Amino acid sequence: MASDSMDREIILADFQACTGIDNIAEAITLLELNNWDLVAAINGVMPQENGILQSEVSQANIYGPHRQAATAEAAVAPPATSSSSSSPPSSSSAFCPVLPSRHIVERQPRMLNFRVEYRQRTVEVVVEEGSAVGEIKHILETELQVPISQMQLKGWKSGDVSDVTVLRSLHLPKNNSLYVLTPDIAPTASTSQNSVLQESLNQNFLLVISHREAQRDYNLNFPGSRTIQEVKRNVSDLTNIPVRHQQWEGWPAAASDDSMTLAASGISYPCHHLSVCRRSSPANNQEPTEECADVHMVSDSEGDDFEDASEFGVDESEMFGMGSSTGCRKAALMPENSENESDALLHFTAEFSTRYGECHPVFFIGTLEAASQEAFYGKARDRKLLAIYLHNDESVLSNVFCSQMMCADSIVAYLSQNFITWAWDVTKEANKARLLTICTRHFGSVVAQTIRTYKTDQFPLLLIVMGKRTSNEVLNVIQGNTTVDELMMRLMGAMEIFSAQQQEDIKDEDEREAREMVKREQDEAYQLSLEADRKKHRRESRQNSFACNRSRKKQMMRKRPSVSHWNMPCRQSRRRREESQLASCVYELPVVSFWCGASWAAPSCRSSLTLWPPRATPGMTSNCSPPSPAETSPS
Repeated sequence: MASDSMDREIILADFQACTGIDNIAEAITLLELNNWDLVAAINGVMPQENGILQSEVSQANIYGPHRQAATAEAAVAPPATSSSSSSPPSSSSAFCPVLPSRHIVERQPRMLNFRVEYRQRTVEVVVEEGSAVGEIKHILETELQVPISQMQLKGWKSGDVSDVTVLRSLHLPKNNSLYVLTPDIAPTASTSQNSVLQESLNQNFLLVISHREAQRDYNLNFPGSRTIQEVKRNVSDLTNIPVRHQQWEGWPAAASDDSMTLAASGISYPCHHLSVCRRSSPANNQEPTEECADVHMVSDSEGDDFEDASEFGVDESEMFGMGSSTGCRKAALMPENSENESDALLHFTAEFSTRYGECHPVFFIGTLEAASQEAFYGKARDRKLLAIYLHNDESVLSNVFCSQMMCADSIVAYLSQNFITWAWDVTKEANKARLLTICTRHFGSVVAQTIRTYKTDQFPLLLIVMGKRTSNEVLNVIQGNTTVDELMMRLMGAMEIFSAQQQEDIKDEDEREAREMVKREQDEAYQLSLEADRKKHRRESRQNSFACNRSRKKQMMRKRPSVSHWNMPCRQSRRRREESQLASCVYELPVVSFWCGASWAAPSCRSSLTLWPPRATPGMTSNCSPPSPAETSPS
């Protein structure tokens, strides 16, 4: 008994972990409805993707009789007397309301997808599992403009169903395909013709092209939208047989126009036999020589991959054994033993444009190191992936890859926007050895060894390289046997990886620039503060020097002795000195008489004369005072 209780606790824990139901009472109720069968209980709550409910009993018990009445046409579940009887009475009475369980089931309804086809139209319908069939018809009536009364919805696995049938009762998988029939609405002639033509355009035709000289047959897949002119032009690229010199056998009589598509040409489906050879010249009419050509073509976005790519690894000397074909061979894309990589790439670009037209990726002119610098070592927002294109003229895939993939508008635009494209020709062994040396120096010996292991038939190669902080990494190596869609998908996949890394680099670069900007601002503020301090110091020094000089002059003036009035004449002091001297030197002299040594003449007439400075006469002293009365009195 204890073991049984322990098992139920484990089942309860597993059930809650699987369904996410936290309510223990609700979980116990659901388990008891399924006799503690863990798988049945989980299927009852979380239906499987194929729509098959393994426990119809639990569904009937969970939804109750009211739910069964609402789905009268559904399969009626057997009564759950056995499961309810096995439960204790206390449990059934305590957990009789099962509304919470119903709420959880309806909170996440199961959705069904229907793909409905009607006269070359496809409508996607998504409805809940609890919906009726009539709801699908209502949606189709709006989309197809077809009345429900004239619409027959076919494709049900259980046969015809009525409009009130609930989808849950049909136990449908998540994805379903249906079709609509309208027997009362006759299709127009143009509609039927367009329908047949559209189907043919979407089909792939298998062309079995016989090469009589090589005694080999090549099985090639082409989409119905490909034109006859495109087929002949590719033959010209591969075999050096101009279109005007090609002689074909096996085309239907209706295929008189080269612009006609394969779908409209009337060729057999799914397989059609053709042969092509060089048109014989009039001089050789008696002994016509049929030089047949191998047709190889890559399907576009609607086509499939090659069935047998190894069949195309045939050397041109084996395919075209005549000496005349050697003279028609095109010039090499890159000269052998070129010393300057830039000159070699200029020659490569010019010859590539001559062969395949001006619409091609922009090839980087320069060394592989310069291309890596351009792609990896700029600002994080300006960085790009590096695409290395390796060409080999000895591979039969090269011409098709260049003309159909590398020159496609979508590929050219995507490469030009997101990649730095660098190219090299490995047809010559010397150029191949030089490439391996360059790759070893930049990407390591592993990449060089990888390139060395590829066979000639697997060329051309497109290496996608991403730059990292410490080293460069080759994300992808795309071979020549691919399609436009696959090439674009692989380029976009590499771009997604690069974008994630680029966002991290941009974040790190922004943080680093922010730190450097803060440091620059701090340095500038420090320099400004330092310059202000220097100016203040110089100003204070000048003020202190001026004050010192002024105080020193004052001290010198105080210590200097006084200077006599004669040595330092001053206007006011001179005036005072003159007045004092005049006062002391005034005396009276006779006007007419004069001093004759012993007496004055005419003493009655006097005139006051001020004489300054007194004229010194010979025999007179410098004293300007007048003679004393004793001297002037008569004896």
